[in-house]
Amino acid sequence: MRQSQLFTKTRREAPKDEVAKNAQLLIRAGYIHKEMAGVYAYLPLGLRVVEKIKKIVREEMDKIGGQEIIMTALQRKDLWEITDRWSDEKVDVWFKSTLKSGGEVGFGWSHEEPITEMMKNFIASYRDLPAYVYQFQTKLRNELRAKSGIMRGREFVMKDMYSYCIDEAAHKKFYNEAVDAYTRVFERVGLGAKTFLTFASGGAFTQFSHEFQTLSDAGEDTVYVDRAKKIAINQEVLSPEVMNQLGVKREELEEAKAIEVGNIFSFGDVKSKQLGLYYKDESGEQKPVILGSYGIGVTRLMGTLVEVFADEKGIVWPEEVAPFRVHLIEIASDNDEVKNEAKELYRELNEAGVEVLWDDRDARAGEKFADSDLLGIPLRIVVSEKTLAAGKFECTLRMTGRVEYKSLSELIGHLTSHV
Repeated sequence: MRQSQLFTKTRREAPKDEVAKNAQLLIRAGYIHKEMAGVYAYLPLGLRVVEKIKKIVREEMDKIGGQEIIMTALQRKDLWEITDRWSDEKVDVWFKSTLKSGGEVGFGWSHEEPITEMMKNFIASYRDLPAYVYQFQTKLRNELRAKSGIMRGREFVMKDMYSYCIDEAAHKKFYNEAVDAYTRVFERVGLGAKTFLTFASGGAFTQFSHEFQTLSDAGEDTVYVDRAKKIAINQEVLSPEVMNQLGVKREELEEAKAIEVGNIFSFGDVKSKQLGLYYKDESGEQKPVILGSYGIGVTRLMGTLVEVFADEKGIVWPEEVAPFRVHLIEIASDNDEVKNEAKELYRELNEAGVEVLWDDRDARAGEKFADSDLLGIPLRIVVSEKTLAAGKFECTLRMTGRVEYKSLSELIGHLTSHV
């Protein structure tokens, strides 16, 4: 991608009503566009980051047996009434509408009910179990205050997985596999050291749940962390009973602010009994299926990465989720030799499978460097009269600021060894 052809532009200021750092930087860098409070469009750069995150999540869900589907956003009122989760008193984030032909519909904030109803068509015998399905979908939640940028939107992309198992033992085995898969996801996106499996309340889902909380001053939750055990307890359930159950002591726990980036719930057989999802075991006896639910906020995770890694200059993307791996900066003035050198490097990197954003704009060096810092692409390579004379490219790591000088062969060798 040539930056001169990118329709989005950087800007000096974010909207005055935007208070969250993640949204301010993402808007200024041209990753997202604010439609209204809590509602954002994802522009070419932003969409590339979202797709990188989805790729990591997809690979880890597939690894534990998940099969990808996509359900409908429109939700049947009668289905959610069966489980007593339609009324605003029970679930206060519904968006609802009236059909022209009559009757109400809801807009999906979660999907346990419709997916369980759907499974009645495919699960009849113990031979049909287990079944693990997941989707990436835009969820709609009528949040009272959408003030945390893309970390708490009214419209957001979520990965939700649902497991259907023959009994509690099989469910627990998969539940633990899902915990491990989530741990790998957060490690791969660069948040492993700051993200903790957290004991929490189930809210509108179940009595208790597990969350994955990433430590950040921008977080809305307060958690108590045991770094040695790599676990945490959400403030809402902190009690002697819970601490005793987890084998931790209050004086060993560190209080911290955190962002919830994932959650998992055990529903047991409640949803199956409510909706009539049963299977016949080997003796022909009908039994309810055991349900688990597993969510990761994809766009929330994107915002969390900005909050955790950004510095005073702008966004800093970990390599696996960056929109491009290399930001090629051409400082040419009117020097055709520099322009040709940049063009040749751009060609060679593309042929080597390295994703490159080439800043070929007719702009001052200072503007290009400032934009590069704001965009946060992991490796900046400068081509200029100075580097041409030296016979080596100036390479700067955005995460650390470390500068190295590499020849073409050294640069290609280094980048292709990590593709």
